[in-house]
Amino acid sequence: MLVVTGATGRLGRIVVERLLERVPADRIVVLVRDRERAAGLAGRGVTVRIADYNEPGALARAFASGDRALLISGNDLERNVAQHTAVVAAARTAGVASLAYTGILGTAAGFALVDMHRATEREIEASGLPYTFLRNGWYTENYTDRLPQVLAEGVLVGNAGPGDRIATATREDYALAAAVVMADLELDADGAGAAHLNRAYDLSGDSAWSFAEFAAEAERRAGTPVRYEQLTAAAYRDILTGAGVPEPMARLFTDTDDSVARGELARTTGDLSRLTGRPTTPLAETVEQAVAAVRARAAAR
Repeated sequence: MLVVTGATGRLGRIVVERLLERVPADRIVVLVRDRERAAGLAGRGVTVRIADYNEPGALARAFASGDRALLISGNDLERNVAQHTAVVAAARTAGVASLAYTGILGTAAGFALVDMHRATEREIEASGLPYTFLRNGWYTENYTDRLPQVLAEGVLVGNAGPGDRIATATREDYALAAAVVMADLELDADGAGAAHLNRAYDLSGDSAWSFAEFAAEAERRAGTPVRYEQLTAAAYRDILTGAGVPEPMARLFTDTDDSVARGELARTTGDLSRLTGRPTTPLAETVEQAVAAVRARAAAR
């Protein structure tokens, strides 16, 4: 069976949808904390198991021998390494056939998010389980989700330079890659599936863009002025925490911009488009859709 953790999250639910296009529903298992949120999947023939990263007892029952599992990383920045370690232990004890993991693109020590994901990768390697590391770059939606405020204020702020570049892709792009890998493991374990084992994919968009270019694209699509304003990391963090963003998440945003400034997230490896068999979604397309959504919500008020 193919087991997907975090299957009702923003990435996980897309992974499951793309898997359903490739694999019979009765070969898919989803691990969720709330059965009601997965009721629609259960109605389509997907097996639902209840599990929580924080409850080892439930995790012990979440996997079965021979399962091929996808661990979608959690978003609890203070506990996710411990949570992931518990999942890895449960998968190893159950005797899963392989474990794929959605980490993050980047190599610089000191970038907190990279450090956390690499710690999980080390746990997986130490488990002895055959693995696939899907090191996702940054999501384009991390920026387009901010467009309601950006368009209202006419400014996008951050602590990366306006010309610093980042090669993002959409959640749909990354989810499709994960689904392709998992389907290959299920349908062609000795062929295409075997080629995914014990390797890491550095996933990113096909082209990198700058924050000045993002602002210009938003302005073009919305028809209102938008500029990018570079701040110090401390000033940006103060703005975020002042707006109610928790301190750990605010540090994540400023750390990420530091990583962008170092070129850590600008690499265009081509792994993502090779896995999916299609180009990654262009920035202009995602911005256009996001601006249209902002307008639709405004019109509905």
